[in-house]
Amino acid sequence: MQDRAALPVSPHINARIASRVRTLRSDLGMTLDVLAAKCDVSRSMISLVERGESSPTAVVLERIATGLGVPLATLFAEASAAANPVSRRDDRTSWRDPESGYVRRNISPGNFPSPIQIVEIVLPAGARVAYETGARDVSIHQQIWVHEGTIEVTLGRVTYRLSEDDCLAMQLDQPTAFRNRTRRPARYIVIIATGRSRAAGR
Repeated sequence: MQDRAALPVSPHINARIASRVRTLRSDLGMTLDVLAAKCDVSRSMISLVERGESSPTAVVLERIATGLGVPLATLFAEASAAANPVSRRDDRTSWRDPESGYVRRNISPGNFPSPIQIVEIVLPAGARVAYETGARDVSIHQQIWVHEGTIEVTLGRVTYRLSEDDCLAMQLDQPTAFRNRTRRPARYIVIIATGRSRAAGR
């Protein structure tokens, strides 16, 4: 398998993340202090992220995304002037988590209004990434479809071992961890569906 984790990451990806976080926060009318309190990330760190002066980890970005009420994949989407229903292979940008080394690419069109997002992940040999967020304001479901290799997915206190062509359906309402215990990178697809906010459902 081609090791996508070895692919170079675009130098513009942090600027894209910065723009997305600023725009999403502004659209919600949130101050830096409010977002910091909501997502348990320091105000100074969020400010650095919004200025593109930091290389935040996936864990930090996931907390920020949760505070903004969006899936993590939304922070990597490119906001273009017009919605385009087509995503081209050559236009996709990879991002590497500086802590775990995992690489992710958004597959779905970045600016097309849809409750569904598709993301490709490559988890290096021996790598682990853990998201500590539990309940969210927005209902998020996702399915993990393994294309190559073997991974372990822990949801709360339950761990699932997934091999090639296995698919796991899950709701993001508990802490989640992904681990590759093997000596080869694993590649899997994440399909994310966002529902209405929990407040709206009450």
